[in-house]
Amino acid sequence: MSLRTLNDIFFAIAGRQHSQFVLRKLETGWEPISSEQFAAKVSSVVRILRSWGISKRDRVAILSENRHEWVVADMACLLLGAITVPIYTTLTGEQTARLLRDSGARMIFLSNQKHLDKVLSVQHETCLEKVVVMDEVADDRAVRLSEMFESPGEPRLEEIGRAIQPDDLATIIYTSGTTGVPKGVMLTHGNMSANINFFLCPFGFREGMLCISFLPLSHVTARSVDLGLLHSGVTLAYLPVIDQLPRALLEIRPHLLLSVPRVYEKVHTQVELKADHFPRKQIYQWARRVGRAHRAEILEGKTPRSPAWQISNRLVFAKIREGIGGRVGIFISGGAPLGRPLAEWYADVGIRIHEGYGLTETSPVIAVNTPEAHRLGSVGKPLSNVDVSIADDGEILVRGPSVFHGYWNQPEETRAAFVDGWFRTGDIGRIDRDGFLFVTDRKKDLLKTSGGKFIAPQPIESALKHHPLVAEAVVVGDKRKFPAVLIFPNFAVLEARMREKHLTFSSREELVELTLVRQRYAEIISEVNVELAQFEKLKEFCLITEEPSATTGTMTASMKLRRRAIEDHFRHKIEEIYAGS
Repeated sequence: MSLRTLNDIFFAIAGRQHSQFVLRKLETGWEPISSEQFAAKVSSVVRILRSWGISKRDRVAILSENRHEWVVADMACLLLGAITVPIYTTLTGEQTARLLRDSGARMIFLSNQKHLDKVLSVQHETCLEKVVVMDEVADDRAVRLSEMFESPGEPRLEEIGRAIQPDDLATIIYTSGTTGVPKGVMLTHGNMSANINFFLCPFGFREGMLCISFLPLSHVTARSVDLGLLHSGVTLAYLPVIDQLPRALLEIRPHLLLSVPRVYEKVHTQVELKADHFPRKQIYQWARRVGRAHRAEILEGKTPRSPAWQISNRLVFAKIREGIGGRVGIFISGGAPLGRPLAEWYADVGIRIHEGYGLTETSPVIAVNTPEAHRLGSVGKPLSNVDVSIADDGEILVRGPSVFHGYWNQPEETRAAFVDGWFRTGDIGRIDRDGFLFVTDRKKDLLKTSGGKFIAPQPIESALKHHPLVAEAVVVGDKRKFPAVLIFPNFAVLEARMREKHLTFSSREELVELTLVRQRYAEIISEVNVELAQFEKLKEFCLITEEPSATTGTMTASMKLRRRAIEDHFRHKIEEIYAGS
């Protein structure tokens, strides 16, 4: 049944008997929570919120790691017509206060003592009237969520929840701010419901499937997909600490994996490292060659039947799948470009990743590869209820029921985001003759050399990051004679390899100056340059010892690089590169 509002998801859940609706992470293991228990918690929270005067259009913030209480708080607010404001746990007190002030949030749900202290330190700068904490903390400055669960349910829940309409505002999600100050994206019940209706259908999600929820629920992709999966009956295991993901994969053994490229990159790096010694290296390289020869079959969703592939699967590919639980049949990637080299590597080891594309402003999915329509290097075909057009300058334009109507308190930014009714994504792309969408780069990220040549940095950076020794890469060279690159080494791997060669160093700064180290990174760049046009070839590089982070402003709260901030922060390094040119 198609969703009209997000509240339809709750009522579907409440009418279902599902003993393992969600799984809760405890120190002793995973605890199942039934759909009946979950619905009762939501109903109790609704009743308390109503007694506090929380009603339609009030803003309520949620600041928490992934846990089922996050969704309880979200659904309770949605049922009342209140507007939820997700806040990343990685934000500082000052950044948190800024979002609370801008949204005018009246209350906040948060997870633990650490975040409680952070919020209370800035509460006087905000409109917060109530603070609710999910953990059992002994702090009388906040209300414990467990106490709210003890309340009787809301008797008028059905009437209240059904009164909410598709045009009612559901949430304000602040963008990650890769190009500037975060903006509050206003999404309605209808926006998000329209996206869920058309995104999930091709994958056949159903009751009995398991999925781990580890991507921050403050991000629109994780939140939207999780809501859709819950509606489909998929059991979600909420993982608060992403560092525990490798163990959780083995414990839960999920049937589907929704992830950002960073996690897929880490799996690839670990496999490469484990296969770096004789005789594993020779077996692995042989299996990769066999896998490459059967890549087309994997991308078509077929299982190769050749004896060589079967042997490769038994010796190598199956072991890679076992490392991520052994049961994952559907792999989805979003949130950032996957990169063709990484997608090819996975296909060569027998795994087809369905890459998608979207933005917060589009609720979020615009296009996605599916089991029936998959093309390597593309982000799939646009959803059937979304129109996509390519502007004269190559920018991707979108319109449809999942596209937002504006930014909170920013009418000028809202007007600038649209042209003739189309939302301007800020991304550059193309659509092939079969309708597959290809995203080549961010419009603002394109570099133009002093010779007038345009360079799209993302494909080059993706190729570099495919190497285990490269954690991040940022191509520079706007208005310069030639492109160069700032490389952030994967120091854990680099240090281990240099120690194997009995090289001594006392710091990262000393390590990156070693002749052997510089030679190795020069080789990596040369390998990438082979595939580039002459004007794209990287002429120089600089190894950066300081890792990008949200603290320095060089990375967003959702762990995306802020290109302009990196260029500003490492301006002196860039100037050194071009000093002699």
